[in-house]
Amino acid sequence: MTAAKPSPKAGARAGGRGRPSKAKGLDLKETILDAAEGLFARHGFHGVTTRQVAAEAGVDTALIHYYFGAKRELFDAVFLRRAEILNQAREASMNAYVEAHDAATMTVEGVIEAFIDPLLRISQDGGAGWKSYFALVAQVNNTPAWGGETMARFFDPVVHQLVETLKGLRPHAEYRDLYWCYQFLTGSMMLSLSETGRIDSLSEGECHSSDLEAVRQRLFSYCAAGFEAVIAKAPKGSSPP
Repeated sequence: MTAAKPSPKAGARAGGRGRPSKAKGLDLKETILDAAEGLFARHGFHGVTTRQVAAEAGVDTALIHYYFGAKRELFDAVFLRRAEILNQAREASMNAYVEAHDAATMTVEGVIEAFIDPLLRISQDGGAGWKSYFALVAQVNNTPAWGGETMARFFDPVVHQLVETLKGLRPHAEYRDLYWCYQFLTGSMMLSLSETGRIDSLSEGECHSSDLEAVRQRLFSYCAAGFEAVIAKAPKGSSPP
């Protein structure tokens, strides 16, 4: 009597044959995204192959192509998954700040805090996956070839909300100055969130890049002071950009 062939275990490699159930598919997709996120954060887009992602996730490479397509589509899926959460959190935070204050009590620092603080909170409380994601965003933000296009696709609407809120608070500010100030703000913000350890060695242990409470105590006022200085120095009545 011939022994019956055992059915494949859930999550086992299947050489790309067949389709996982819907529930299992969701689990596998999250597993793949988690694996890809960690690898991309450590090695960058060009330093990772789909085969490496498959090995890290414990799935067949064909399953990655089935769910996501090519490597760039997988990368975009990694980027989008948490970008939506960040955008919603920042939009809600800025809306809440504006609704809680009138023109006399709103401040530049308060607006900037409403924009940045959700990211710091999420990084503190969200676990290792969020640490990898912020490191990845910092990399993309400094990638000349396609980083700007990627950041624009995923984050521009909430950035424009920040700029328009600041413009409403300081109507005489030129848009060109507002966008330059955002450029400087996002550099400071993403370097802080990437927790590279640079300040640890530079300060000989006096400061720690993982100390996001220390970041919170300084970053908002730092960015606000720079913003106020830039718009105060701008020539009055200058031509529009």
